[in-house]
Amino acid sequence: MQMEIRMIIADDNSFIREGMKIILQSYEEIKVLTTVENGREAVDYCLKYDVDIALLDIQMPYLNGVEAVKQIVAQTKTKPLILTTFDDDHYILEAIQNGAKGYLLKNAEPERIREAIRSVYQGNSILEESIFNKLKSNLSGQHSSNSGFDPELFTARELSVIDLVAKGYSNRKISQELYISEGTVANYITTILSKTGLEHRTQIAIYYLTGRINS
Repeated sequence: MQMEIRMIIADDNSFIREGMKIILQSYEEIKVLTTVENGREAVDYCLKYDVDIALLDIQMPYLNGVEAVKQIVAQTKTKPLILTTFDDDHYILEAIQNGAKGYLLKNAEPERIREAIRSVYQGNSILEESIFNKLKSNLSGQHSSNSGFDPELFTARELSVIDLVAKGYSNRKISQELYISEGTVANYITTILSKTGLEHRTQIAIYYLTGRINS
């Protein structure tokens, strides 16, 4: 049966907002329920209606995307997906901590955006590799002075899995990258979660990038 992804788009730029709607509506599995121009409207809509994905800009009036993510995750079943520019490091990390499931760049190809929306809908987290590398580079100094992330806790293969999880790879993509079965990947992730006391994949990304374990 064909999936139907019910989503909203929140951006204070009407050109981006409506342009994104036209693009996404062209895919048969995506249904754009509405577009809104700030985080407050996004939260209110998700509280009233059954929304699968909320595509949110970070910088919006009244309520920014970071705070909107926090409220949406706390009060609804909607999965927030950030639509961001390239230079918002601290916002991106804060949004991860608030429960955002993924990050897209505004200049991403339409097919890449579609792929990310589908992946988040199916339960994966997405972090654009360019954003991941930028964050990792900017935070590398923190790792040297932060004892939170302890690579000695993990095997070499577990570290490889952590790195790919943090990049937003699905279990299938990790299995292809490491030439192991999806079941083996799932077992590694279960072991990593057990060792760290974390609960889900997005927290693994936070832990790996920042050295902090966040509940």
